[in-house]
Amino acid sequence: MKIFGLVGWSGSGKTTLVSKLVPELIGRGYTVSTMKHTHHNFDIDKKGKDSYLHRTAGATEVLITGAKRWAILHENRDAPEASIDDLLARMEDVDLVLIEGFKSHLHQKMEIHRPAVGKPLLSPDDPSIIAVATDADLGDMDVAVLDLENIKAIGDFIVGHLGLEAGEKNGAA
Repeated sequence: MKIFGLVGWSGSGKTTLVSKLVPELIGRGYTVSTMKHTHHNFDIDKKGKDSYLHRTAGATEVLITGAKRWAILHENRDAPEASIDDLLARMEDVDLVLIEGFKSHLHQKMEIHRPAVGKPLLSPDDPSIIAVATDADLGDMDVAVLDLENIKAIGDFIVGHLGLEAGEKNGAA
C-alpha cells in the first residue's frame, strides 16, 4: 500500500485538494483511502446515542454499523495517540492512502502553500516535502512546484513519483 502526504498551514486548501484528488485518482482506476490528522479534540459520536453511552461507560472500542457504513470509535484514554504506522495497519489494503496532516511523520509529502495565508513555507526545513502545490510564483525552489488548481498535474506527479502504473489495481498491472 503506497502512502503520500499533503501538509500545509490551516486555510491553505489541503482538504479541498484531497476532495478533488480522490475522484481524479479513482477515475484512473486506483483504489484510494484517506487519513486525516487533526490537532483539535473531535467527536463523531452524539451525546445520548447508544454508542456514546457505550463509549462513556468505558468501552475501549465501539463499532457502529449500518447498511451504508461502519466506523470504529477507539478511545485512547490515557494511552498516547496511535502512530501513523499503527493506524495504517488497521486500514484495508488499497493502492494509495492520501494522508492529510501528520507533518512530523517522515513519509513523503506535498506542501499546499498559499502566500495569502501569511505563513512561511514548510518545505525548506522539511526534507520529506518533495513538492509544493501553490497558487503563486515561488521563484526557484529545491522541490517540484505545481499549480494548485491543476488537479490532473498533481495526480500525475503523485502517481509518477510513487511508481503506480496506469490502470494498476492493488498492485496488479
